[in-house]
Amino acid sequence: MKPERWLDPANKLFPHQVGFTSPPHDFDAAPSDFLRLAPETVGVHGRMLHAPKYAHQLSQRVDNFHLLEEFVHCMSNNGVDVCGQVGSNWVHAGGKTPAEIRAFCDRVGDTYQTPLHMAGMCLVEGLRELGAEKIALNSVYYWPDWRDGIARFLRDAGFDLVYAGNFVDLGFYETQEEVNALTWIFPGDLAKESMIRTAEKAPNADAIVVNGMPNFRRADGLPQRMIAFMPDLEDDVGLPIVSSDFALYWRIFKTLGIAPAGRHGRLLATLS
Repeated sequence: MKPERWLDPANKLFPHQVGFTSPPHDFDAAPSDFLRLAPETVGVHGRMLHAPKYAHQLSQRVDNFHLLEEFVHCMSNNGVDVCGQVGSNWVHAGGKTPAEIRAFCDRVGDTYQTPLHMAGMCLVEGLRELGAEKIALNSVYYWPDWRDGIARFLRDAGFDLVYAGNFVDLGFYETQEEVNALTWIFPGDLAKESMIRTAEKAPNADAIVVNGMPNFRRADGLPQRMIAFMPDLEDDVGLPIVSSDFALYWRIFKTLGIAPAGRHGRLLATLS
């Protein structure tokens, strides 16, 4: 149970307190990006999952899945109102289904009186919020087994997946090794170019999905996530876009009952 002292708002540093965790061995931008969007009534706390010798394998996500519950337990003890898990691969690793992930999040949230939102599941919830049925997946840097896993997860959620491809499939790189060597940071123009090419592959799609947490370099070299390019990218392709980063932020804001400042695309606009 969450400590009783957090039931009294006077004991909290911020009216809205959010906890984030991300895959081991990654310095993640999500807490910083989220805080830039949020009102000043929001505070953010982060906790890394500790998994020695982690190498981003799907099997390691299965083996360390229990750490997500430990994360929520710790955040609950610290008075967090809602937890966000970065990294969309965790929902499909080991063949998990949307129903299994929904049940896990509900159980953990009820146990520790603190809702948990997982990025991969937020893709599903965001697409449903927008009423999308036919979708195209821009799987960006994902390895083939990652791409195939999230594609299967989206199909299991009931979507008609009319295209799924990563940067190699889309023709931007010749090999996955080239993609891996960039450590998930890509040239700035690839954000727009990959979205346009994905839309061309699926002209009848209702929405485009972007998994993972790709970064694209601004003109001054600063890496930025997909949230930084909304809503311009939606104008470029003429379709709503649901990306792992801002789908997670949207779901957290929705749980808190507040909206971000500024314009950030169609999904976040539903909160206004």
